[in-house]
Amino acid sequence: MALTTIILIVAIVIGLWLFFFIFPVNLWITAIFSGVRISLLELVFMRFRRVPPGLIANSMIIATKAGITDVTTSEMETHYLANGNLPNVIKALIVADKANLKLSFKQATAIDLAGRDVLQAVQVSVTPYMIIVPAITGVSLDGIQLIAVARVTVRTNLQRLVGGAGEETIKARVGQGIISCIGTAKSYYEVLENPENISKKVLADGLDAGTAFEILSIDIADIDIGTNIGAALQIDQATADLSIAKAKAEERRAMAVATEQEMSARVQAAKASVIRAESEIPVALSGAFRSGRFY
Repeated sequence: MALTTIILIVAIVIGLWLFFFIFPVNLWITAIFSGVRISLLELVFMRFRRVPPGLIANSMIIATKAGITDVTTSEMETHYLANGNLPNVIKALIVADKANLKLSFKQATAIDLAGRDVLQAVQVSVTPYMIIVPAITGVSLDGIQLIAVARVTVRTNLQRLVGGAGEETIKARVGQGIISCIGTAKSYYEVLENPENISKKVLADGLDAGTAFEILSIDIADIDIGTNIGAALQIDQATADLSIAKAKAEERRAMAVATEQEMSARVQAAKASVIRAESEIPVALSGAFRSGRFY
């Protein structure tokens, strides 16, 4: 009898556990008292769709309490099944709503599924942060090398976050703009005296187009003087000209030596011809005596 009672109690406990597992009544009651309209059957069907009802219900409660009412449980389920970070998306929507930023649930889920941290993106949009651009080297028109370090203050552009370029693009564009501004300066004095001119020119070029950020300011933190590239180029040119002049002089000297040797060879050949002719005179005289033709 006792064994039958124990088995019955265990069966009742297991049955109640299965009932409350399949029918999350406590979760449904909590949602009702939180002002979230969600049916008990809807919570049951979530389990069959392999969606945790607690996650959806709690996300709906948090969103409703924060004043976000344009999100449905179906949209939340879809994002969860797409392996999205639903709690992060809800937090991002709440932060954006409190900061008066335009961010819909569809945009937030798109950002999340694109692999970006949507909550961090919203926080950066609310609180701008600084990008340190590595030292940029440029050369002014007078040939002086200048090394500039810039700091770029940006905030996230939520509308361009999906598909927008990242920090490296911002760094590359700012570096290119600094090099261009330094290269158009007539003298390095102009750059050292008015570094803010570089900031204004670079900022006016709209470097944040197509990126996930909006540039708020560009500040030149430091400018150092490098080598005198113009003088170095002149020295290199003078060295090259000297080498060319030496080569041409050596060529002329070699030609003179060759000409001298050629003339010497001709003189020697002429002398040999004279000697050969002189040696033939006695023979001609003796022949003339013998033939009786010498008068």
